[in-house]
Formats: sequence, structure tokens, C-alpha cells
Amino acid sequence: MGDATVTTLEGREPAAASPVEEAAATGRLRRLRAPRRPRLWFEILLIAVSYATYSLVRNAVPEQRAEALRNADLIWRLEGQLGAAFEESVNHAVNSVTWLVVGMNYYYATLHFVVTLGVLVWLYRRHPGRYAATRLVLFVTTGFALVGFYLFPLAPPRLMNGQNFIDTVLVHQTWGSMASGDMKNVSNQYAAMPSMHIGWSLWCGLTLFALASVPWVRVLGLVYPVLTLVVIVATANHFWLDAVGGVLCLAVGYGVAHAWYGRRPSALPRHLPEPAAPAAPEHVPLQKQP
Repeated sequence: MGDATVTTLEGREPAAASPVEEAAATGRLRRLRAPRRPRLWFEILLIAVSYATYSLVRNAVPEQRAEALRNADLIWRLEGQLGAAFEESVNHAVNSVTWLVVGMNYYYATLHFVVTLGVLVWLYRRHPGRYAATRLVLFVTTGFALVGFYLFPLAPPRLMNGQNFIDTVLVHQTWGSMASGDMKNVSNQYAAMPSMHIGWSLWCGLTLFALASVPWVRVLGLVYPVLTLVVIVATANHFWLDAVGGVLCLAVGYGVAHAWYGRRPSALPRHLPEPAAPAAPEHVPLQKQP
């Protein structure tokens, strides 16, 4: 009998993926990244669960008071070195006008949620093809903010020691704030960096400016985050550097959405194509048996 031939696997290169397999993988990735028609029940559930998670995580961050106050002093000194520590002057000037400061207190307590939800609903109804990508920007922005709350606890100006900031909600007994009075016991007081009032309002403003067709709505989109910046400073709830942190988180959100969808959200098609109807089965006549 002849010698048996033994074939070893040493030195053998792994088989490369066939063009068919590569095409199938590319197709699956393309379908995964393609915008889908949003479903109302899923969006309501997703927003509710996401906000509940955001509130739970934000308020579960250890309230490290001493570190938060040290960080506030650090921010205040940094702004002073930059020649831009103007928050106290704005706070006192606005507090002297009762109707104005009370209006700002209600603005701070309510519009943060109302406008953001309103823009989401508007996107869902009028721009379904851009909804998922724009919503992704908001979710990523908020996720990075939670990291900031954990890594850099920060006391707002109104809670600083040795400064003369006025807690406008407490002084004017304004309803609705989670930051002062009895409600402060159920809300983390040291989650000021980054400011999601700025992150969310700028998201709303840029979305309206990019997608709205009515000129005054586009202008209002640009004005809204500017007014929000004035409000968060005047009510002593944030330093202006907190707003910078919110802008940076939003930039990360837009970067992630652009990387995933291959373009900015506003450049996606406004409407999604209607799903193709299934083709009717072809009728084949029966042939008579010979």
C-alpha cells in the first residue's frame, strides 16, 4: 500500500469572505442605518422610559456637596480670570424687577420640557424621515450630560458659600422649580455642569432654524437658546461656562448622528418612501392532462 498523504493546516491562510457575503453584510448595515418610519406608540414609550432613566440617573449621582462647592469656586475664579464673571450682576439686576424675574422663574421651570417635547412632536408629524436622526442627537447629548454630572459635581451659583447670589425662586416663592424650596429634596442640586437647559434649547433652536419653512419660526429658533442663556444666568441656576458644557455635549450628539447616518439630520429626506405593496401571485392556468 502507498504511503498515506497527510495534509496539515499549518501555513494555510484563512478563507476570505466571498463577495456575496460582503455584499450581504453591507446591505444589512445599510438597512440598519437607514431612517425608518417612526411608530407613535414606540416613540411615546421610548421618550417616557428615557426621561425616567435620565431623572433616575441624574438624581442618583452622589451629591458630593464639598466637591461641588469647590468646583463652583473653581469655575467662579476661572471666569474672573477671563474677565467674564458677570453672573452676580445680572442676577441682582433682574431680581430688582419682580414681574421679570418671576417670569424667568416660570420660564426655567417649564419651557425646558414643553418646548423640547413640542419640537419632537412637530418632527414626528412634519419630518418623519429626519425624526430618528434628530432624536438621536438629543439622546446622545443627554447621555453625555449624565457623564458630566457624575464626573464633575457642581453647585449652582445660588448655593455658593461666601457669595451674594440671590435664589430667585426662593425669594419670590415661585411655583414649579425642582431646585429650591421643598422640591430640592427630590432633585440633585449639584448636577449643573453641563447645562441641559442650554443643550436642549439649542437642539430645539437649531432644529427649527434648519427645518421650519416659516421665517418667524426660524428666527424664534435662534432666539430661544439665547433667552435660555439669559434666564439660567439671571436666576443663578448656572454659570455661563455650564452653557459651554451643554454646547459641547450637543456637538458630540450631532457628531454621532452624522457618523451613523452619513449626513447631518437636516440633510436626510423629509419623508420616507411608502412601503411597496406585495406583488399579487401570478395566475398560472391549469393544463389539461393528455
